[in-house]
Amino acid sequence: QLQLVESGGGLVQPGGSLRLSCAASGSKLDYYVIGWFRQAPGKEREGVACISSSDYSTKYADSVKGRFTISRDNARNMVWLQMNNLKPEDTAVYYCAGGARVTIATMWAEEYDYWGQGTQVTVSS
Repeated sequence: QLQLVESGGGLVQPGGSLRLSCAASGSKLDYYVIGWFRQAPGKEREGVACISSSDYSTKYADSVKGRFTISRDNARNMVWLQMNNLKPEDTAVYYCAGGARVTIATMWAEEYDYWGQGTQVTVSS
């Protein structure tokens, strides 16, 4: 089965940047759509960005468009989320997820079967 491990979270000031990494193992990454999700205190988990397994197309939540970029390197079994111009409302635990049910990127959490443990991102001055 696919295993995912996130890293790169931390404390950053508003307007700053972070780059989250997701290391995959146990299966060939090419088979999976990859999504980044986040969950803030008191809120439901929401999709942030995702990237297709087939054509590498991407989707982003409206709240992060123009600020976040998702990318992948299947040969290295790695996925990244570059986060720029961070805002306090970006504070959340960020999760990397993999799904083999679809090949087109989707931010519906129910389409993902494999999840990392999450990494905390805190945006505060």
